[in-house]
Amino acid sequence: MIYSTGSNIKVFACNSNPALAESIASKLGLTLGNAEVEKFSDGEISVKINETIRGADVYIIQSTSYPVNDNLMELLIMIDAMKRASAGRITAVMPYYGYARQDRKARARDPISAKLVANILTSAGANRVLTMDLHCAQIQGFFDIPVDNLIGSPLLTAFYERKYGEELKDFVAVSPDLGSVTRTRTFAERLNIPLAIIDKRRPKANVSEIMNIIGDVKGKKVILVDDMIDTAGTITNAANALKERGAIEVDACCTHAVLSGPAIKRIEESAITELLVLDTIELPQEKKLDKITVVSVDDIFANAIKCIHEGISISQLFD
Repeated sequence: MIYSTGSNIKVFACNSNPALAESIASKLGLTLGNAEVEKFSDGEISVKINETIRGADVYIIQSTSYPVNDNLMELLIMIDAMKRASAGRITAVMPYYGYARQDRKARARDPISAKLVANILTSAGANRVLTMDLHCAQIQGFFDIPVDNLIGSPLLTAFYERKYGEELKDFVAVSPDLGSVTRTRTFAERLNIPLAIIDKRRPKANVSEIMNIIGDVKGKKVILVDDMIDTAGTITNAANALKERGAIEVDACCTHAVLSGPAIKRIEESAITELLVLDTIELPQEKKLDKITVVSVDDIFANAIKCIHEGISISQLFD
């Protein structure tokens, strides 16, 4: 579906997810703005805006995924360029918000990097942020500018409704840890299926240990639900434990496919039958397994941009 917009809107992209940016612009009936985002030989980032943006409503699409710091700097420098070129309003469209997991002081003398990134984006000149499934919803409060946090769950549940239909009555939604219970409960309610919870202990970073499964999964097909999968230790350990406890099939889904380090190998060797992800982070060719299915967020971001541009409530997208 293409959403018609006014003439005073421009959509630009940095380098983290050009295919998604192109698709969002196309949904809006636009072409991407003419800009160059490159590197000098010493690694410094160069941004050139090759068209007038004076007074325009500008949207810059950039996920701050790997390489996180390069992608963040590209976004900051482009925001600064837009501000200095007298853009009317600058919205940072960040399908994936990097540093979101560093949202509190877990130990003495820890930084709160998610707050620092919020400060820097605002200082650079962003007037608004549009993102999806922040790891911690309270990050919205780190900003002194409006933040719209889109929800990825409806895209995931719609996929399963189309794929399984009436067969969903045989499924159980499973939260891989206590922190994901609210997200998984909402997911389960959308599909009208039961909920189970995995209680795990994490002895150190990126290492998880399955402790207990709360709920009945024996003889059931299950769907593990998370907001992001990074090294895939949690999700694959959970999948294997569910199989051991009698689940007959294990699917998994998430919004953000970070998939760093040993993630791809772990997923390939795990009990997961299918991993459903959204394209908030571009999936390079070497990470495209037969097990991984990708659903695009282009439609919902295009609609959200149209709502912001026209001053319409975004909440209607989820009613």
